[in-house]
Amino acid sequence: MMWVRSTMTYRASFVMTALGNFMATVFDFVVILLMFSQVRTLGGYTLAEVGFLYGTTSAAFGIADLVMGNMDRLGHRVRDGTLDTLLVRPVPVLAQAAADKFALRRLGRISQGALVLGWSMAHLQIEWTPVKVLLMPVMLLSGAAIFSAVFVIGAAFQFWASDASELQNSFTYGGNTVLQYPPSVFGKELVRGVTFVVPLAFVNWMPALRILGRPDPLGLPGWVDFASPVVAAGCCALAGVAWRVGLRSYRSTGS
Repeated sequence: MMWVRSTMTYRASFVMTALGNFMATVFDFVVILLMFSQVRTLGGYTLAEVGFLYGTTSAAFGIADLVMGNMDRLGHRVRDGTLDTLLVRPVPVLAQAAADKFALRRLGRISQGALVLGWSMAHLQIEWTPVKVLLMPVMLLSGAAIFSAVFVIGAAFQFWASDASELQNSFTYGGNTVLQYPPSVFGKELVRGVTFVVPLAFVNWMPALRILGRPDPLGLPGWVDFASPVVAAGCCALAGVAWRVGLRSYRSTGS
């Protein structure tokens, strides 16, 4: 709340930075539009279907980035010793690290993803059932939780490799970019990797296949499409363990 009040003190500045964040993410979808100016389908998916994938992962990642995006700065705190100041406060270190310099401007990414998602749903001929309707909020919330867990695991790794923020970004920002495209355009080895190793496929690919009526490229059982909440809970549990182990290994500056 302190950072929110600070941000809203200069409302014009906030509007401009949020708009800048919005426009920066717009170019990601512009690239997709340029692709579809040359082809009618991408991996067998139409523009509206790709827009659906883009919107779901962008909205989920935007929520995680808003809440946990500052975790990639932990390496700087480890190197300069300022993490010590968080340890002496009667508040969980994870909460302090996540809230540090809370950037409300990141709402621009969420709103841009939500707009693309709304546009795609308006152009898709989806036969909505109660199950599919329920899958929508479950997919977005589970996806945000999975991305948040990856942020925390990456931050925990920085206790040992204090300059590893780019490695963390390859799984967070890079994973978000991969999930914007259909799984059919990637090799099965990569699809298996983001399903069984780093389970980012459960952010949107698996539930989206059910909603769009698309076949699973790996031929997994149908119940896997509903496994996102379970995977999210497992990722969060793993992130909690990794965070506690990393924090216990911290020995002040240079550890």
